[in-house]
Amino acid sequence: MCNLYSLTKGQRAIAELARAMRDMTGNLPPLPGIFPDYMAPIVRTAPDGVRELAMARWGMPSSQKALLDAATKRAQKLEAKGKPVADFKTLLRMEPDSGTTNIRNTSSAHWKRWLGPANRCLVPFTSFSEFNRDHGGDVWFALGEDRPLAFFAGIWVQSWTSVRKMKEGEVTSDLFGFLTCEPTEPVASVHPKAMPVILTEPAEWEVWMSGPWDEARALQRPLPSGLLTIVARGRKSDGEDAAGLSR
Repeated sequence: MCNLYSLTKGQRAIAELARAMRDMTGNLPPLPGIFPDYMAPIVRTAPDGVRELAMARWGMPSSQKALLDAATKRAQKLEAKGKPVADFKTLLRMEPDSGTTNIRNTSSAHWKRWLGPANRCLVPFTSFSEFNRDHGGDVWFALGEDRPLAFFAGIWVQSWTSVRKMKEGEVTSDLFGFLTCEPTEPVASVHPKAMPVILTEPAEWEVWMSGPWDEARALQRPLPSGLLTIVARGRKSDGEDAAGLSR
C-alpha cells in the first residue's frame, strides 16, 4: 500500500503536461513528503467542464461497512465502561474516517459510483515510497534519477462531509485516492502486494480523464518491469535535492 509520495515539480509543469486550463492551487511549493490526509494537487474536470489543477485531501471515504464496524466496536467499549450509547446513529455519523488512500477493487459498489469521467483525476507525483524494514525502511521509486513528472490514476469526490479527526469534528472537503494493481519489479521485491497505477503517456491520461469505463479500467495494470528505479532509501521525504524544481 502506497501511503507516502513526493511531488517536486511545480504547478506550471503539471498544468502544461496534463493540459489543465485553470490553476486553483495558489502558490504551490515542492512537496517532498505527502502523507495520508495531507492536502495535495490533483488534475480534475471541474463541474463546469474545465480541466483544472486543484487541491484535495488524500483519502477517499471509507465504506459504510468499515465505519459501521468501527462505530460498533466503539459502542461496545463504551458499554463495557458502563457508558451505554443512547444514540448509535449519531455515534456512527461522528465516527472518524481518515480515508482510504489506495483503491484496488473497482468492482465494489462503494467505488463504482465514482468511476465515471466526472470523478476521475490525475494525481501528479515524482516519486513514491513503499515501506519494508528489511530493505531499509522507506524505499523510494521513480521513473528515473531525475524524478520526472508522472501521474497516478486517481478518483476524487467533491464536498464530502465527514469526521476526519475527532478534534476537527465534521468537515467538508474535496477528497482523492488512487488505484493500485499487481506490482512488478523493482516494487514487487519490496512490496509484493500492490503498487500504484501509474500513467506515463498522454493517450493514457486522456483515456483516464474522459474515456468510457471499459477503456479506462484497462489502465489498472502495472508498469512493465524495469521502468521504475529505486532512487532513495530510509527517509520520509524525497526530492529536496533532486534536479528540476521547475515552476
